[in-house]
Amino acid sequence: MKKQNLETICIQSGWKPKKGEPRVLPIYQSTTFKYDDSEQMARLFDLEDEGYFYTRLQNPTNDAVASKICELEGGAAAMLTSSGQAANFYAIYNICSAGDHIVSSAPIYGGTSNLFTVTMKKMGIDVTLVDPDAPAEEIAKAFQPNTKALFAETISNPSLVVLDIEKFAELAHSHGVPLIVDNTFATPINCRPFEFGADIVTHSTTKYMDGHALTVGGCIVDSGNFDWMAHADKFPGLTTPDESYHGIVYAERFGKKAYITKATAQLMRDLGSIQSPQNAFLLNIGLETLHLRMPRHCENAQKVAEYLESNENVAWVDYPGLKSSKYYDLAQKYMPNGTCGVVAFGLKGGKDFAIRFMDHLKLACIVTHVADARTCVLHPASHTHRQLSEEQLVEAGVRPDLIRFSVGIENAEDIIADIEQAINAAEKN
Repeated sequence: MKKQNLETICIQSGWKPKKGEPRVLPIYQSTTFKYDDSEQMARLFDLEDEGYFYTRLQNPTNDAVASKICELEGGAAAMLTSSGQAANFYAIYNICSAGDHIVSSAPIYGGTSNLFTVTMKKMGIDVTLVDPDAPAEEIAKAFQPNTKALFAETISNPSLVVLDIEKFAELAHSHGVPLIVDNTFATPINCRPFEFGADIVTHSTTKYMDGHALTVGGCIVDSGNFDWMAHADKFPGLTTPDESYHGIVYAERFGKKAYITKATAQLMRDLGSIQSPQNAFLLNIGLETLHLRMPRHCENAQKVAEYLESNENVAWVDYPGLKSSKYYDLAQKYMPNGTCGVVAFGLKGGKDFAIRFMDHLKLACIVTHVADARTCVLHPASHTHRQLSEEQLVEAGVRPDLIRFSVGIENAEDIIADIEQAINAAEKN
């Protein structure tokens, strides 16, 4: 059978029922799994057999959903985590330890920026933030002998910077490190970073993949393409014996699944940020319609962006689908079928006018969320990025007046009408 298309993978992949088994992925709501003798369990604990023994490490429901996301991204192995934040933490911590360093694109989600610059710094891991639009030779200056990874987002939250994936992949590989890309906003429906040289992909499945704002979750997908043994001195955790598992060398024993196996066997074992089987089940329901929802999000967002660009009260609009966007050409290269449903813009009245505008919205709600079926809005400088200093906000591409407008899958005319009435009401007040 030929390789299946993304639409079919969304529906059919992950769970393959056998004779007499449920057609729909079941929830394996159990902490433990039975075996017939002690030797069987011992082999599982030694990573000599595949199987399930405790849901903190692996669960059949979770693995089925991770397998579906892995196939959507075109990867070799994947794992679910309890949140997107946990996914990014594990993705870095799986190959870094105290004394190491990473390079990251500066315009990324505020929570991830804080994770890198504050929390992981306390753990002895340093980060250098770079301008993704800078020339490659300028970004290269940020790399150090102890650099272990390059990190970025395909479409940055909330500044909507479109990453030049090939440029970043070449930079990472020329310094012997993997490129880790957060693909939350684009999703594999619109962008598959592995095809452009990325090595590891992360997701906050809380967003478009779930689509209903029902579950918090994350995922890490490994392409299996990075050669850990070729850079063995940089990645001893993968290329030297793990004494906590009787001297297993992950890169030798597990090949293309080495990175995910280590993350599961070590990090999930010790830190336990597992996604619940119930949440994985609900996530799978969202994934089944991802290929239908993403085009509608993009179509609606394009109409909203074009309306905003024509409105005299709007100071500026950022949306990669607009020909006026500085990222239009990159978006056409990496995401020709659409980018995401998020539009960033500023109003001429500044921050106070923006707040009045948001307070008068009726269809769109002010929520600490983005990228689900319902239209919602946020002022990042006051909300998601409020922990950043003014200097850090500028570095992250978050203007003081930036409004993050997440366009849902309602009727586009109704969304635009809501924006229009809110702007008019804000003018009067």
